[in-house]
Amino acid sequence: GIFTGEIQAMEGAGRTCWDFEVGDGADEVPFELKLDMARQCWDEARHCEISVKLNDHMGTEIGEFVEGTLLYEAACNPDPVLRLTGVNRALEGLAIDVFNTMKEFGRMAGDPVLEFCEDWMLADEVTHVKMGSKWLRDLTSRDRDRLERALEFQKVVDRLFSFNGLRGEEDDSPIQLTRKFREMAGFTTEEIDEIADMARDEAGAVG
Repeated sequence: GIFTGEIQAMEGAGRTCWDFEVGDGADEVPFELKLDMARQCWDEARHCEISVKLNDHMGTEIGEFVEGTLLYEAACNPDPVLRLTGVNRALEGLAIDVFNTMKEFGRMAGDPVLEFCEDWMLADEVTHVKMGSKWLRDLTSRDRDRLERALEFQKVVDRLFSFNGLRGEEDDSPIQLTRKFREMAGFTTEEIDEIADMARDEAGAVG
């Protein structure tokens, strides 16, 4: 669930701070990127705490459901650019959609605790995705091949977490694709259209 995802995101951001030396090489990163990842690590730690309290509020507990490790696996990619596109753009982009959907659910259900918690975490996720968008552009500005590899890796992760079309723009989509916040976070209209088309294709294949 979300709590486990936050733990993995925290570990992933921490790994990125630790794994790469400062420099201009393909396996190095700017110091400012490390600062961004340190900030994200702190945000994710706060999200873990919020999620624990929200679990109590919703009447569930840690360990009740089986969890996966795909987010952490994406955060272990040896190329820092692919790591950022897989985690900060694909998975944190999904978090934007999930948190906005849950915030609206809390509002409609009259649950101010759920609405407030999701809104708070949503604001951070927009920042995290924006970090990924910035560093994707900056680190590939002179390397078109690396940019294409990174965007392809992002598509792979996006497809894995499309949930057979459950995330989309249709009225009955359980997870609503959130254009406004994705645009704020650095996604282009074309990129969002591509995710929406992927969802429609997968939903059609399942149907």
